[in-house]
Amino acid sequence: MLNTYLPRSAEILADCTIKRFGLLNKKWSYDYGVVWRGMEMLYALTGDKKYFTYIFDTLDGMVEENGVPAGYDREAYNLDYLCIGRQLIYLWQKTGKEKFRKAAALLFSQLDGQPRTSDGGFWHKKIYPYQMWLDGQHMAIPFYLQYEAAFGPDEKAQTDAANQLILAYRHTLNPETGLPCHGWDETKQQIWADPVTGRAAHAWGRAAGWYMTALADSLELLPQENAHYQEVLEIFGQLAEKLLFVRQEGVWLQVLDCPGRIGNYPESSGSCLIVYALLKGARLGLLPKAYGKEAQKSFEAIQRHFVGKMKNGECFIAKCCQGAGLGGSNGRDGSFAYYISENIVSFDLKATGAFIQAACEEQYLREGSGNHAG
Repeated sequence: MLNTYLPRSAEILADCTIKRFGLLNKKWSYDYGVVWRGMEMLYALTGDKKYFTYIFDTLDGMVEENGVPAGYDREAYNLDYLCIGRQLIYLWQKTGKEKFRKAAALLFSQLDGQPRTSDGGFWHKKIYPYQMWLDGQHMAIPFYLQYEAAFGPDEKAQTDAANQLILAYRHTLNPETGLPCHGWDETKQQIWADPVTGRAAHAWGRAAGWYMTALADSLELLPQENAHYQEVLEIFGQLAEKLLFVRQEGVWLQVLDCPGRIGNYPESSGSCLIVYALLKGARLGLLPKAYGKEAQKSFEAIQRHFVGKMKNGECFIAKCCQGAGLGGSNGRDGSFAYYISENIVSFDLKATGAFIQAACEEQYLREGSGNHAG
């Protein structure tokens, strides 16, 4: 891993990603969206059009002229599918190509039929009935609000979007640790759900990162006069404070509420997502400036812990949990043993995209720039 600070690391990792993977066009997948969001930010930061072209060339090939994206299944009611919707809106705004607007509208229409819990929270997926996961807040809510900003606004829809963030926090928060757990089952029947609260047993690092990123991006898009704005802002501040407190050597563990347990480890994707959210929150004045300085220290720690360099000069992100979920197959019981059993990989797109986003925000702070991707 790196021994010294690597400047302009967003560009370095983005260029290495483009060289290694080429166009990300094999499936309709949220991890592609995480990378594209980083490229979008990098284009705004540097003005280098190759980062815009990288997004455009891929999605232009994946979206038919009638606005139907290849690989998208509306009837699955899978919140993960909505993450890429932000780039569809972005491309429509930049190019005026009607097929991108149609595709964004198709994804947005999924929310009209998305199954909900009894208090109005979106199910994470149709195959996961009555479950809210923190992951889904990142996948769906910034897209929900960005669509409303571009084609609305509809105050009722904005309030519904903000309420999703609030419900997810209320249902997953463990008052003993001050951290939100990975998910919540309203029926309290899942193998991973507490029979009294319905909460999962642990706070998974990447799930907390997804949620923090959802809060930061949503607060940028949600009008301050919205009735739920202040509560969402308070949640963001409370969780930011707690996450800074539980850092280990400047970064965050795979299982946040189990420091010191054998097998737990510093994990890159969650750490990058949390740092991105903290840096953005401080830049936008949503968090104290001191939090931005602390996040900058954590970004430097991320480079030391997770950024590797090969003999040919190619850089990569290491120590990423390849994937973790709740229920379904493969023993996903939400236990500590489960979370640390998942594969740990390098070159993962989720970690890479999150790093590029965090690196852009860190560069804004380091250079005192106010420019950013909207």
